[in-house]
Amino acid sequence: MDLLLLDSWLKERGEPGYRALQVWEWAARGVPGYDAMTNLPRALRESLDAAVPFSTLAVETQRESSDGTIKVLFRTHDGHPVEAVLMTYRDGRRSLCLSSQSGCPLTCTFCATGQMAFGRNLTAFEILDQALHFRRLGDVNHAVFMGMGEPMLNLDEVLRAARRLPDVGITHRRTTISTVGWLPGLKKFVDEVDEPIRLALSLHAPTDELRSAIMPVNERYPLDAVLAECRKHAARVNRRVFVEYVMLADVNDSVEHARALGELLGPDDFKVNLIPYNPTGMYDGSSRDRIAAFRDALSRARVPVTVRLTRGRDIEAACGQLAAAPRERVGANAR
Repeated sequence: MDLLLLDSWLKERGEPGYRALQVWEWAARGVPGYDAMTNLPRALRESLDAAVPFSTLAVETQRESSDGTIKVLFRTHDGHPVEAVLMTYRDGRRSLCLSSQSGCPLTCTFCATGQMAFGRNLTAFEILDQALHFRRLGDVNHAVFMGMGEPMLNLDEVLRAARRLPDVGITHRRTTISTVGWLPGLKKFVDEVDEPIRLALSLHAPTDELRSAIMPVNERYPLDAVLAECRKHAARVNRRVFVEYVMLADVNDSVEHARALGELLGPDDFKVNLIPYNPTGMYDGSSRDRIAAFRDALSRARVPVTVRLTRGRDIEAACGQLAAAPRERVGANAR
């Protein structure tokens, strides 16, 4: 919902100032449309339905994985594709993976999004409408900005959306914004964001040489500068920065790589999430034994480390797989 359009339309009609808040409160609760907003006059609800679209995004496909993960392909009003994901866990987490751009201009070689055409930055309301769609399916309580796009290239809009997520049920402490190391946005996030939103770094290599080979952004913003900002953030908020590390067979997954990563990060400021590679066509994924050996080497270096549980791989909803490829009708399952 475009809340600026809503506010201006209500003001033009001479409606009381509290009407916009009423509409937003209903939307954040997950109602399916204006007709459910029973404390608004019926005539106003009908006029809103005709004048202010209930969502800035149209649902093109919705697919459900065998593990319960739901992926939705949206279209913006000007036709750009956007994918977002809802992941459910046994411990009660219902976590959203939200996109900040249609496509991504940074072309990381292991990521399907980086191989598709870049469209544009999303507005705060297009980001928020991804969350509202899933809120209409049930409660949500976590969010990660790890879908399509580099959030630090669109930080202002990402933050505008994130600051409304508590109304939807997702506190700032359960919101994480990820970056591949886009330094201007990262510096702004570290210096200016006061809310306790978590930071994640998409790292994937322990050296500049290897990282530049698989992530072109590293040529522009090498590791020392990026990690310095991350350490500054960790010291400022007294919380570890998450490090995302995708495991690519015979590329970045040796015990020697793990030892180098341990020396690079140290034991104090970071927590590493090892991500089994989800096929996108260019690499093979590391074996379970290889991942276990990597994890053990990091543990010996006293670096906190976990292996991420893969969700939604069978519907191309897992980490690195979002590429806006429609395959199913809306509401169809892909089990």
